[in-house]
Amino acid sequence: MSRLVSRKSRRFLPTAYQRAYPLMSQSLTSTSRNISSESLSRPYKFHIGASWAGKPPDPKVVPLNHPPFTAESPVGRWRDEMLARPKHALSHGKDAGEDFFYIADMRNNSGIAFGVADGVGGWIDSGVDPSLFAQTLMYHAHRYSQTSWAGEPEIDPTQEYEVREKVEGWEMTPFECLELAYHGVLRERLVEAGSSTACLVHLNSSSGILRSANLGDSGFLIIRSSSIIYKAPVQTHFFNCPKQLTKLPSNTRKYNRSYIDYPSEAAVYETKVRDGDIVIAYTDGLSDNVFPSDLVAICSLVARSGGSEDQQVQTMADRIVQYAQSCMRDRKKVSPFEKDAAREGMYYRGGKVDDVTVVMALVRETI
Repeated sequence: MSRLVSRKSRRFLPTAYQRAYPLMSQSLTSTSRNISSESLSRPYKFHIGASWAGKPPDPKVVPLNHPPFTAESPVGRWRDEMLARPKHALSHGKDAGEDFFYIADMRNNSGIAFGVADGVGGWIDSGVDPSLFAQTLMYHAHRYSQTSWAGEPEIDPTQEYEVREKVEGWEMTPFECLELAYHGVLRERLVEAGSSTACLVHLNSSSGILRSANLGDSGFLIIRSSSIIYKAPVQTHFFNCPKQLTKLPSNTRKYNRSYIDYPSEAAVYETKVRDGDIVIAYTDGLSDNVFPSDLVAICSLVARSGGSEDQQVQTMADRIVQYAQSCMRDRKKVSPFEKDAAREGMYYRGGKVDDVTVVMALVRETI
């Protein structure tokens, strides 16, 4: 459960101190009225980039009759805003396929939340659009992240009791956010059924703490000083069948072969980031086609080319997605998916055509 800020936990006012030093206390409280936690500078700043590319349509697959979320619906309106967010040539205005993502400023600029989801394509055979589950999951993750703190709510003990009582919101971890977002999908009537992997990341602007929750074969990694210091482990039932959050329709007999996993099975991770760290969240369209060492090389080359941090991180995201598209179409180049298949005794050659989505953060320490 999220740690709600109760009235008892807010009683920091040192009344004895005020009685002993009334003038100083009056000065402090009057000054602090003009200072909000939102306006305070924080030690960490995160520059965000996002890029994506849907796979080309399969001529063998019959188009679905189910319409997507309309532009007037809450999810559809939010989806279009997300797709229009990065103003660049590669992804702007294009479809993300069965993938989706979100990026959110957390309450009072306490941090940044972002994540990716990959709708399980096998639902197409049952007449279900896999993208709807992924879009709705990310919509609710965005909604909950916006109203939550990245860490403990920041309360100034020098402020008057009435001012401190007005501090709203609660701390939420990616693990808790994933559970709430999943139940939001279950309540959504327009999502009849579907499955999705998910990877959620929160970055705290005050402490530099990164927290994550990951279920399935989407994931994230951290690059520090041209080395990968962490890569989220893949969770699968068997080869090419990831763990997945699932919603079944009322007629469950028709879908008795579906895998049902729950947010409680997500792998959680926590660490402290440093200046210059690069955090990359991705769907398996990237990890199946691009080796981690290639990601390090791309980021290093872009960083040396100059430009602002915002320009650099967006260029990194674009170059990574472009390279993934190139690799998935190459039948001669050895891919991570080919190597994974070989370990299972299967033969596969070259890249694996899929949707690919990347959201990444460049960390800067400002103090």
